[in-house]
Amino acid sequence: MWRDSFRLQLFCLLMAVLAVVVLVHNFFQLEHLDDDTVSGSNWITENNVQHSLSQTAKTTRKPYCGYTQQTLSKREQAEQESLLAAIQWPKPPDGKIAFAQSTDPTHSDFVIVKPSRFFKVGDQLEVLVRMKDFQGKPKQYGGDYLQARIHSPGLKAGAAGRIVDCHNGLYKVFFTLLWPGEVKVSVSLVHPSEAIQVLMRLREERPDRVYFKSSFKSGRYSETTECNVCLPGGLPVCNFTDLYTGEPWFCYKPRKLSCASRISHAKGGYLKGLLTREESLFFQSDVNIKRPIPSSGPDSVIVKPKAFTDLSSMDRAEDPTASPSGYYYEDQWRSRTHWIHNFNKSDDITECLQGKVIHLFGDSTIRQWFEYLTAFVPDLVEFNLGSPKNVGPFMSVDLKHNILLKFRCHGPPIRFSTVFSSELRYIANELNSIVGGRNTVIAITIWSHFSTFPVEVYIRRLRNIRRAVVQLLDRSPKTSIVIRTANVQELGPEVSLFNSDWYSFQLDSVMRRMFSGIAVHFVDAWEMSVAHYLPHNLHPNEIIVKNQIDAFLSYVCPLQT
Repeated sequence: MWRDSFRLQLFCLLMAVLAVVVLVHNFFQLEHLDDDTVSGSNWITENNVQHSLSQTAKTTRKPYCGYTQQTLSKREQAEQESLLAAIQWPKPPDGKIAFAQSTDPTHSDFVIVKPSRFFKVGDQLEVLVRMKDFQGKPKQYGGDYLQARIHSPGLKAGAAGRIVDCHNGLYKVFFTLLWPGEVKVSVSLVHPSEAIQVLMRLREERPDRVYFKSSFKSGRYSETTECNVCLPGGLPVCNFTDLYTGEPWFCYKPRKLSCASRISHAKGGYLKGLLTREESLFFQSDVNIKRPIPSSGPDSVIVKPKAFTDLSSMDRAEDPTASPSGYYYEDQWRSRTHWIHNFNKSDDITECLQGKVIHLFGDSTIRQWFEYLTAFVPDLVEFNLGSPKNVGPFMSVDLKHNILLKFRCHGPPIRFSTVFSSELRYIANELNSIVGGRNTVIAITIWSHFSTFPVEVYIRRLRNIRRAVVQLLDRSPKTSIVIRTANVQELGPEVSLFNSDWYSFQLDSVMRRMFSGIAVHFVDAWEMSVAHYLPHNLHPNEIIVKNQIDAFLSYVCPLQT
């Protein structure tokens, strides 16, 4: 009898242990999920957002990482569902499309609607884009990702267009004509709709395609292990989740060293062999990545001046979400939502920033601001903090005019070369340590390093930053806070899988929505890179950076009008 009782107790004990093992395994098991116009994003769909919202709200989504999933309030959950609905992308009617039936920019074309019409400054120009496949047959569904601009090369003028997907192979592009003269139209296919489906799959199924590493050291002994937001399998991990923001970060535990011995973080590398042979055909540099779409008929119109209107004031838009948000004229960016002063002399910048502390937070695209200002203003002298090149943190000081300029990269995931663990700081935590006030200036950008992750990861990061921004403005409402948006870049087959403009566009759309209605300012780096005549670059040319700085400083030191 006692043996039966003992066996029963032993069986129950074994079952309990097995349940714990399964629970722990699930706890650490990587789970995958499936993942219209926003200001500056310039993309909408006909039949617009309500239909998409109802579809997304009914879709059950697996959590990206069960063991790091945040507990969301009802308001946060509703916001997340709304954001995911807003960036929902059209899918082809069939699951698998052969390359020959995919979008071919060479066979496709665009036509200017009523090209012989009398146009004057301020009018709308409409363009119809007709997509065809490699067999010359009209496409019957949407989902292609386009970029479009108008430009006048002789005037070094340019502006982005607003694109409407009609879901039937046709796209409408709308431009606001903002300067007189001959204005040319350019439309490019960034990715065919078939490639977008691949990018969506990679974002949801292979968020590990960029991997990270950390070094652990004790005395002369060191180990390096892989790190990420999520780590698959049941191996022991070091939990580096931030205690204040809840931002998750994990590294596989070293075999011999403790988690406390971590000394550095770095980009590990990029996974290869992510595509099938058929999928790779959708990503060809000279075929279907950022290829121009030819015009059928005239590709330009003549625009007459608007009578009795000064060129500098004819383009004002009362709506802060106006499209386009601005345009180039004589290589100078003219915002339609606020007055921009051109800081062409270093003394102008010194006068603006005198007595101020400027905090720049984010990635290498805002580090360009630090580098530009330090190089352009003679009295700003970089103080050697012994930081790794291109990583930071960096600091420049002008003792004569009491100016302090600082740059710090955002927390992981960050694809920089080696960053000391002690210098891994989350923007939200840094903002919480700033007193703020009229002499405090903050600029933030955070986008590029999140392109490989499901959008929920980015939403969580922005939610923490937004909370810190709101709290800072509550205690110090005169603090100037500026957000630099994402920008487009040069794309090839490999870069597209990790940093496609489409990924950046989706993140940028989310960011603008999450910070709308808050007392922050935007520097529209997206349109400033789309509209310019120079080739796209992850790190825009100095003339574009100069225009970004002018827009930034015009918020810090607004013109008295």
